[in-house]
Amino acid sequence: MKGKYWAYRDRKTRKRTFRYLWIQRLSAAARAHGMTYSRFAEGLKAAGIGLDRKILSDLALTDDTTFKSIVDQAKSALDAKSKSKKAA
Repeated sequence: MKGKYWAYRDRKTRKRTFRYLWIQRLSAAARAHGMTYSRFAEGLKAAGIGLDRKILSDLALTDDTTFKSIVDQAKSALDAKSKSKKAA
């Protein structure tokens, strides 16, 4: 009986743990390129990039050039967003 309880609980915990891992990886990779994770996430939303944390984390680990281009797009979207706020 206890096996069902632990299996159910740990299926929920595994999702939480992986999300935490992906965020940690993205935070480290974003800081390596001169951004914090929160600014990176805001820039992704402003740029309209709809990749999830799992894919972005995998790109940060395996393909640095692609991740660098995504970071650059996020930075430029943030710059455009801040310029439009200042103009208004």
